[in-house]
Amino acid sequence: MAEKTPVRVVLVDDHEVVRQGLRTLLEATGGVEVVSEAGSVAEAVRRVGYDTPDVVVMDVRLPDGSGISACREIRSRWPDIKVLILTSYADEGALVDAIQAGAAGYVLKRIRADELVKSIRRVADGESLLDPMMTERLFEKIRGTGDTDPILGRLSPQERRILDYISSGLTNKQIAEQMFLAEKTVKNYVSNMLGKLEMSRRSEAAAYAARISVGRHSQYPAEGWDEEGG
Repeated sequence: MAEKTPVRVVLVDDHEVVRQGLRTLLEATGGVEVVSEAGSVAEAVRRVGYDTPDVVVMDVRLPDGSGISACREIRSRWPDIKVLILTSYADEGALVDAIQAGAAGYVLKRIRADELVKSIRRVADGESLLDPMMTERLFEKIRGTGDTDPILGRLSPQERRILDYISSGLTNKQIAEQMFLAEKTVKNYVSNMLGKLEMSRRSEAAAYAARISVGRHSQYPAEGWDEEGG
């Protein structure tokens, strides 16, 4: 029986030591051939065009943009090439963005070495692969959207994500880093969000969102506490 052709892989990560470690790990299996490496979006697109891999293993955060935008461009130019997002960030929004960009898989860097190799092979074979914990968390959020507060319901999904980050205490700059957006874009989103909520300060919006969250998860109605003087 003939040996299966190795899966041709391009590694994309801005840390050289990470790429070297992944190359050593993958090539030791004998079923994967790392044909090239890249440390940026521009270099990733260029290397994929030169080397025509089967799978691109792509980090999300890169110095000149996001791996998700690189994935979108690669899939647009070369639809037969699969992209597996490999990241440290368990962000449901990034997961959704990756799926919309055409990624075949989204796994976290805590994955075991043997599971990563299996994931690459499965993606190369045409399977869709998502981190199970993140997928479950995402479905829980989707299932819970039916009881959304009518005021918060005015917000777009992107604005709702930004409000969640504001409620967690993140600055516009930190939100921009999390969402792979320009800081100015986040500022515009915040202004639009406050306008829809008819509020003037981000702290006011964050406090409102926090009250809604507490009320939704409490077994007692908020009015009851007021009547008791609590």
